[in-house]
Parts: sequence; C-alpha cells; structure tokens
Amino acid sequence: MKKMALILVLLFFACSHKPQAPVVHISLINNNRSIKFTGLDYAIISEINRDTVQGIWQGLVPVFRMPDDTDMKDYQPALNGKYKLIDSAVVFTPDTPFIKNQTYFLRYFEFGERNSTWDFIKNKKKLGKTSYIDLIFKQ
Repeated sequence: MKKMALILVLLFFACSHKPQAPVVHISLINNNRSIKFTGLDYAIISEINRDTVQGIWQGLVPVFRMPDDTDMKDYQPALNGKYKLIDSAVVFTPDTPFIKNQTYFLRYFEFGERNSTWDFIKNKKKLGKTSYIDLIFKQ
C-alpha cells in the first residue's frame, strides 16, 4: 500500500505543469541613447504603468553601470532616468548618456515566477528572496 501511495505522489509531481518563464530581451535604440526591454506580458506592464508611485519602474527593472570588479555589482547605485511604456516594451533613457565601450546591466526581478514546491525543495529558491536575472549590454 505504501508503494502505491509513493508511486501516486511521484506521478502527481511529475505531471505538474511548469510555467514557462517569459523570454526577456533588451536592445539599444535611439542611437544607443535608450534601451528597450521586451518580453513581459502587456497586461502586466500596462497595469504597472498605471501606478502613480514615483520610481516604480526603477524598483522593478533598474539599470546599473557594471563596475570593473564584477563582485561589487550588487552595490552599485541604479542609474537615474526616464521609463516609458511604448507598445509592449519598457524604454529606459538615462539622465546622462551611456558611455561608449562601457558595460551596463539591467536587473530583471522574477516576481512570482517559477515558485513551485520543487523549486523550494531543490534549493533553487529560498523563502523571502526574490530571484533576478542580470541582462548585460554594452554601449
């Protein structure tokens, strides 16, 4: 009886649906003065864009200058600039232009994505920690 229960539990978790993470892309636009961030669900980003809180986009998709010592990248200040929603993309234009041959990165936080029980069991995720992906680009 225990073997049958174990088999049923294994089948249950093996057949669970894994949500696909969005494919996120960044590209330089406007003669390399802005970056375009695409790949998020339009309904979600339009709802976020309706929020009146100042700096909401900078908290969700901040852009940073890559330091020479990449171990220090978590301690860099976010670049100031303007975020706009154009079609289904978020466009960031910094207050000061991007420097030629300088590396930058956009930190994309994965809020609520891939939060299955197995992600926590396999230590892919920790409770209270928001995972992120750093998307690197060079001017």
